[in-house]
Parts: sequence; C-alpha cells; structure tokens
Amino acid sequence: MSAAVAIDARLIKRFAAAAGSPQFELNFHLQASSGVTALLGPSGAGKTLTLNCLAGFVRPDEGRILVQDELFCDVARKVHVPPERRRCGYIFQEETLFPHMTVGENLRFAVDSARTRSKVLRRRYAQELLEGFELAELGGRRPHELSGGQRQRAVIARALAAEPRILLLDEPTRGLDHRLRQSFYEILRRAKERLAAPIVMVTHDAEECFELADFVYLMDGGRCLQSGPLEQVFNRPLTVDLARSLGLFSLLPCQIVTLDPGRNVSRLRALEQELDGPYLPAHLKGDRGWLCVRRSELRLAAPGDRNARNMLRMRPQRVVKSTKGVRVEFADQFAVELGEAEYAEWRGSRELTVLVPPGAVSFLSK
Repeated sequence: MSAAVAIDARLIKRFAAAAGSPQFELNFHLQASSGVTALLGPSGAGKTLTLNCLAGFVRPDEGRILVQDELFCDVARKVHVPPERRRCGYIFQEETLFPHMTVGENLRFAVDSARTRSKVLRRRYAQELLEGFELAELGGRRPHELSGGQRQRAVIARALAAEPRILLLDEPTRGLDHRLRQSFYEILRRAKERLAAPIVMVTHDAEECFELADFVYLMDGGRCLQSGPLEQVFNRPLTVDLARSLGLFSLLPCQIVTLDPGRNVSRLRALEQELDGPYLPAHLKGDRGWLCVRRSELRLAAPGDRNARNMLRMRPQRVVKSTKGVRVEFADQFAVELGEAEYAEWRGSRELTVLVPPGAVSFLSK
C-alpha cells in the first residue's frame, strides 16, 4: 500500500470449539490508508470480528492496533483503549440513531460527545452537517418519522458528527432495495470527501466494492487470501477458488504451449484451440492450469470474421437472463455476459465464436 498508512492492525483472536461451532482463529494483518478499504468474503470469514477489534468491543489475544499514530491496543504491553475513547464512527447493520431524540439532537449529542471543539463551534458544526446532508428541514423529526433514505443520511451525519479517527461500516446496505443502495453509495462518497479519517467497510458483495472501495482484502476462514488496489484484485485473482468465489470470471482448463519473454507474450491451448496472452513469469512450457478471463472482457464474433483474433469456437449449453442482459454458458465454467440486443444476432446458434482479448488473459495454476 503506497499511500501513508492510517491503520496498521495485526490481529490474532481465537475461539475454542463449542456446541454446534468449530474452533476459529482470526489471524489478519490490516493496513489501510485514506479512502475506503473493503473486507470482502463469505459469512464467517472474520470480517465483522475485525471491525469489533478495531472498535474495541473485542480484545485480541495477540497483536497491536495503531490508528493515525494513536495506539489503540498492544496486547504484549497490556494496552487497551476502551471503545468510548477510540473515537470510532461505527455504522452497524441496524440503525444507530437514538429513537427518543430528534435528528438535530442526535447530531448535537454526537458533536458534544467528541468535545473536539468549543461549544459555539460544536453547534455550528452540527448545523453544517444538517445542511450538508440535506437534513436541515428534518432536524426536528425523530427517526421513525423519516424515510429510509433520510435515515441513511442521518446515520452517516451522526457518525461524522463525532469527528471519528476511523469510520467502520458493517454491511451498511444489507436489506436495502436498489434505489436505497444507490442513495447510500452517493451519501458515503460525499462523506468520504468530508472525512480525513480512513473508512473500513465489511461486505460480501463484489458489486459494492466496485461502487465504493479503493483497496480490497479478500477474506475467508479468518485469513487474508489476497489484497491490493481494487482493479488489481478484481483483474488478477491469485487462485481458481478466488476467481470462482468472486463470480466475475470465466475459467477453462488449459496448457502453456509457448513462452516468449523477449516479446512479452505467451500462448495457451484450451479446448484444442490456441490463444495469445501476456508473458507468464515463474511458469514453464507444458504447465497445466486454468485460463481465467473477466466475463465483461469477452465478446462474440461472427464465424469466419477475418478481423477477429484470439478466438474460441464453443457450443453454448445454456442461456439465462442476468442483470446485464443475457449470460451464455459453455463447457466447464466458461460464460459470456452481454446485452439482450447484442445477443439477438446470435440467438439459436449451435456454435459461437468467443473473442478473448490477449491482455485480459490470466493463467492460474492452483
């Protein structure tokens, strides 16, 4: 991570086996700079546990947490700053507004709790947040009198009112419909501009990462499987299992037939057909593995198209509707996604020609 590190947390937390649940160990090193860092993985991966360690609700068995040069926890030195002194803005899956207070009172309470400004400046800051999140006319309402989108804005404004050193979000769009999700994404992008503190977000949705994340950790079983900038992680998964879990890639068994470091190219054989790709360092001619390509990079071409190169001729096995239009599924785990209108030209074809851009080709050996 090239930018200045705002969070450096080395966490080990163990749970013994209990009735109905196996033993579990979180062993995770999180480094985050400004912007949004996403923890992506299935349920039980340790994502929320990581947030709770950062917030101080859970004490690690081993490790150290440093946030913006402030030591939150150091197990070896017996340092544990209590949650109320960490100034963590924590947006839970459930709403966190006080139901007996108005929106304005919620914000003023949060500003007063932080005590980072004089009383006059605290009142002014609370008003700035009301206006900045378009809540000024709703300041006298209680949470149950707000719409879902209005409550979202109020929840984030309240979290920012305490001027947190770190903002934590635990699946904040869970249970929201598409319209409210998009509203939340826009609100959080606006909050990101106002907030100097780093943001750590838990999600199990790859699409949510594309909306918000700058840096991504892929987690499972209490471990980090891969991490890096958003584009790097989603363009180059390290293993076949990761590619499958992300649900964004097409995969085919293949073999390396040519490696040419001088021209920075390779050639792979899949389905008895050959494809160009980038040079594959640390691999040998004859290595077997998997051709891996983002589905969004694939296109269909007319058979015999002279301008087409890097083609796979394949028989479609199933065509299903998808959010992007149509998903055409072939052998193994290979699929192409395209719009309805684009697919209309190929509808009913018994064989299709799939274009695979050389630059989009990855080779996975495990």
